[in-house]
Formats: sequence, structure tokens, C-alpha cells
Amino acid sequence: MEQKDINRVRASVYQQCGRKVMIQLDRGRNKVDIQEGVIQGAYPSVFTILVKDENENNPPQLLSFSYSDIITRDIRMKLC
Repeated sequence: MEQKDINRVRASVYQQCGRKVMIQLDRGRNKVDIQEGVIQGAYPSVFTILVKDENENNPPQLLSFSYSDIITRDIRMKLC
């Protein structure tokens, strides 16, 4: 993993701030979560996604990920 790869991912995520995305989280041992959310912010080391729960009684969650999570495919994002 090179610094230029991380910079490219960081720039891409920064451009998509405020847009709706579908994320696929690899939880290990063949466990995968698929959720929809909105990219809230892009910071030097991490970015955040606000995910609304399907159950309306639960408050929205703010999840944070590092840019290396995208490179290592621990998280996959797709624009909605």
C-alpha cells in the first residue's frame, strides 16, 4: 500500500461528501453487512458515514473508516 494510493482514495471520498452511498462491510468469517448512508466528512486519516437504521426507533449511527479500509477491501462503497 503506497501513499499515492491513499491520496487517490482520500481525494475520491472528499469529492463525494454529502452523497448517498451503499457500503458493504466485511466483518470476517463470511459475515457481510450491507447498509446505505451519506458520507458526512472526509478528514486526513478517516472519513465518516451517517447510516440510518431500518428500524425507525433507533437513532442514526455515525461510522468512521480509514482510507486503507477501502484499499484492503474491508469496506466497499458504491454511489446510489
